[in-house]
Parts: sequence; structure tokens; C-alpha cells
Amino acid sequence: MLEEIVGGVWHRFITQKAGKHYPEAAVYLEDIRHTAGIFFRALGGEGGLTVVSATDSEVHARRSVLQRIAGIGDKTQYAWRDEEMLRLPDSIALFPSKALNRDLYLWLTALSVIDVEQEQAQRKEKGDWISRNQRRTQKTLEVWPGLKSRYQTLLQAHLEQRPNPQSLSAREAKQELAIRSALYHSDQKITLEYAKRPPQPVPLWLHPFPPAEQMDSSQPRQDPDLPESSDSEEQEPQKKNSKRKQANREEAPDGKGGLMSFRLESLWSWGEYSKLDRSTTDEDDDDAQRTADDMDTITVAQDGENTAGKIKLDLDLPSSQYDDIVLGEGTPVDEWDYRKQRLQKDHCRIIPMESRDADPCELPQRLKAQARKIRRQLEILQPQRHWVSRQQEGSELDLENYVNFLADRKHGRADGDTPVYRNLHKQSRDLSCLLLADLSLSTDAYINNTTRVIDVVKDALFLFAEALSATGDHFALHGFSSRNRNHVRFYKIKNFNEKHGDEVRGFIQAVRPGYYTRMGAAIRHASQLLEQEATSQKLLLILTDGKPNDLDKYEGRYGLEDTRQAILEAEQKGLQPFCITIDEKAEDYLPYLFGKNSYILVRHIEELPTKLTQLYLRLTG
Repeated sequence: MLEEIVGGVWHRFITQKAGKHYPEAAVYLEDIRHTAGIFFRALGGEGGLTVVSATDSEVHARRSVLQRIAGIGDKTQYAWRDEEMLRLPDSIALFPSKALNRDLYLWLTALSVIDVEQEQAQRKEKGDWISRNQRRTQKTLEVWPGLKSRYQTLLQAHLEQRPNPQSLSAREAKQELAIRSALYHSDQKITLEYAKRPPQPVPLWLHPFPPAEQMDSSQPRQDPDLPESSDSEEQEPQKKNSKRKQANREEAPDGKGGLMSFRLESLWSWGEYSKLDRSTTDEDDDDAQRTADDMDTITVAQDGENTAGKIKLDLDLPSSQYDDIVLGEGTPVDEWDYRKQRLQKDHCRIIPMESRDADPCELPQRLKAQARKIRRQLEILQPQRHWVSRQQEGSELDLENYVNFLADRKHGRADGDTPVYRNLHKQSRDLSCLLLADLSLSTDAYINNTTRVIDVVKDALFLFAEALSATGDHFALHGFSSRNRNHVRFYKIKNFNEKHGDEVRGFIQAVRPGYYTRMGAAIRHASQLLEQEATSQKLLLILTDGKPNDLDKYEGRYGLEDTRQAILEAEQKGLQPFCITIDEKAEDYLPYLFGKNSYILVRHIEELPTKLTQLYLRLTG
């Protein structure tokens, strides 16, 4: 115990002495992620990019004696971006001022908006990392001159921290002077000479050599239906480490480099060989997570024997006699490929389905009191009968207009065609609403000891149906999940032409978690159904608990861009899309998909049923 205390004190002391950071002024990515995303898009950056933490990169520059003793200074985190993500450091504590550290985050964000690689490719230039960052800096200050004062302040503070050239060897000093010149003069061509040690990192620039794709998508998978990511993984109660890891690929172990286990008393009699690679472990998941956290680089190999994937596949694919009822051959729908900037015709297939175990039932007893309360709140939306005056014919005289008619006739100004009748008309709401519920695998997660997400979704559907049946509005209820692009399951709960009753309640009660979330295809098909309604206002409500994803490439930015395109297409048809989500991270991507005023985040999922009906009243009342 005493050794641990002394060791901890020594570690803190030597790290503080050797470090060139200011922990008390640290700014963390989690605190600025939302701001950085808005700033990136405001400067013209692509809206579909996700802001994530950067991976550690090795630093081979010269370290001081104290740094070597403390074991620090050999790693750093550079900012960089690719087609999917904008990667920023986990935290920045380079300067003694929080304002400066925050400004560095924003400067790196602005720098990442500029694409110089494409510009150099068009000129057939092969620029090095210094010229690329010089060009980025120059162009950033030209496009947004308001950043110049902040950059100069950051530059001056950084130069004070860089090593003194006089303390370096001759070649290293030349490198340091060249770096300083490149920072001062973005338009001046700089060439680094060889030195035994590379120069110190430049935190005001982006990654000198951004890592290649961590997972090579060009390599074929052994199983095309093996999921790349699962909704359920996001709902695990185990807390994941948000820090990203550097990865590389290697061949799978051949089993000839394992451990030899034996009993010492039988050393000369027998030996047992185990096919076990030293970098693998058979411990519990918690130990595996701690092991992964301790590793700087994670190496993966593909051997075609993914046992967990096979088990997951067996669980996900029940036999047809237990699966739900397929209602037809399916409908082809398009999908947007943002990389090619084109719509892929008939790329996906909607499979209409109906729950097999749906039996007519009444509204659950626990919801009846809440349903009565909601129905009373929505009574104001019920169609009302009212008198329409100044009619040529009607059920009775319009006394006011009739008196005016007699007065005008007495003064010789009467018109024989004056409308003097009134009639009783029934006022109706010219509105149709389609609620599309995400029934992906993540809805099987528990929110407490007794209730799952899917249970709350059912309650929301029950109460929403009761509320809309009270208003007399045309409405439909559908659910969706997906297994790949050729199998997007679209569940019929209630069609527009169906009357709400025990049969519809039975379909709601039979709702169960499905597979994945190919949201773009489901929105396009729902838009086609809603577009056919002959009403002036058409409301498309999407109820979801996570990002779009599926078994194939439909994840990350690809899924977000396709969903956004589907929403834009719905708006062009005159529909009004609106999203209700329970995903706590939804504010990172929903403003890009739906706009800042077309979604709502329900932070307490148990409030979803009430919030849904209140939202409908607000949108249509």
C-alpha cells in the first residue's frame, strides 16, 4: 500500500515537472464537440461528417531527460479528417489559458475545412506535409480573414514553447528554423534537411501523415450478412472507452507460435501444445475491455471463422414458420450514394410485412386513464358544426342579410341575387399523418429492471392512435427494420383506410424488436404512401432511438447522407417530416438531417407517450 502511494506521488511529481501542459486550463473535446461541429458546417464543411476523438500518434522527436524518465512525450494527437469523420484531440492543454486552448480547437476545425489534396491533384503536384499545411493556413486566412488575429496569438504562444534552436544539434537546429519559417510565412517553400531526430510536432497543423483506413473496405467479407455494427452494441450497459485506437492488419496466427504448457514433474515425459496466440485472451469481457484500453495499437486479422457472428446470425434469422407474414414480393426504392453524388435506382427492396401473432385486444388497463386525459386535450381538434352565412339557398334565412336586403330594396338598391340564406356545415381538418416507428434491435434494451424501449414505443403507439381517432384525422401507423438493402421490413400496423379498433391494437401489441435501421429506404416508402393522400397538410412523424445503420456499408456518413436525401425528397413532395428521438447523441446529427426546428429529443423515455401526443397537438392544432 505504501509503495503504491509513494509511486503515485512520484509519478505525479515527475510528470508535472517534465510535462509542457497546463491541466488546469484543459479544454475537452466532449465540451466543445457540438460547437466544433456547428463551426465546421458554418464554414462550409460537409454536414455529414461526425466529430470524434483522434488516435494517438507516435512522436520520434528528441525528448528531454525528465520526459524520458516520466515516460511521456512519445505520443501526441493530431487533428485530421477523411470522408467520414473529423478527428480532433481528446483534450488540449498546451497553453495556460483556456481561451487559447479553445481557440486552437476552432482553428484546427477551420483548417480541416480546406481541401488542398484535391487542389494539388488537379495541378499534378505531390506536396509534402509542410507545404500542405502551409497552403491550408494561407487559404484559411484568405477565406476567413477574421481568424487572422486569433491565429497570430496562437502562433506566438506556440513559438514560445518550441525548443530553442541553439540547444539542438546543427541539423536539428536547421529543421527547427525551417519549421518556424514555415509557420511565419505560409507562402514560402520550405524543405527539411535530414537530421537524426525529426522536428517537434506542430499542433497548429493537421496530421502530417493521416493514417490509412483502419478497416480496408476493399477486402471481401467471408460472410456478406455479417454485421459491421449493431444497434444493440450502442445500448450495452458496459461503459465504453471513447478514446479511439490506432489499428493495423496482420495475417491470422497459424497456430505454430503458441505456448507450451507442461508439468515440471513430467518435464521429460510429456508436453502439451496449445494453439494459443500470446496476443489473444479468453478472459471475460471486462478484462478484454481493460486489455484493449491498455494497448496502443490494436491488430486485427481475418481468418473466416467468426464464431460470434455466426451465433448472432442464427439468432437473427428465424425459420419462415416463426417469422412474420410477408404480404407481397416487395417494392424497389432508390438509395443515395453521396460518394458518387447520384441516386441509385431500385437499389433497395421494401418487404411489406404483418405480425404473425397479432390478435385483437383492448387498450391495456394501465393506459386507459392516460388515454382519457389525452382525448380530452385533443377534443378541441374534433370537427365542429358551424353556420355558413350569405348562401343562395339553405336551411333557414340569414336574418342579418335579409334585413339588409329589405332596406336596400326600399331605397331602390336591391339585387335580386342577394344571398339571404344560411346553412349548417361540418368543419373538417384537411390533414393526414403517418407515424413511422423504428423497430430495430436496439429497442430490445432495458431502460430499468422491468421495461424495455420497445414497451415504451408500444405505449406511445397505443396512446397516439387513441388520440388521433378522437380528432377524426386520417392517420396510419407503420414500423420498420432492415437486414440488408434487399430486405427492408416495412410493418403494417394501421393503413389510412382502416378504422381504429381492437384489430389495430392487436398489431400494436404484437410489435417486437427487429434488426437494423435502413432509415432512408423506409422514409422513401412512407413518403410514397403519404403522398397518395388527398389532403393539403401531410405530416410524416419518424420515431427512432438511434442513427441509421445496416449490415452492409449503410453506416456512418453513408447512412446519414442517404437519410438526409430521403427527407429532402419528402419535403419536395410537400410533406412535413418531423423526428422524435430518444438518442442522447441525436443533437450531433439530427440538425443536419431534419433541420434545427424539425426534431425533438425526449430525454426521459418514459415521457415518450405523452410527449408524442403533445407534439402532434402543437404541429397541427
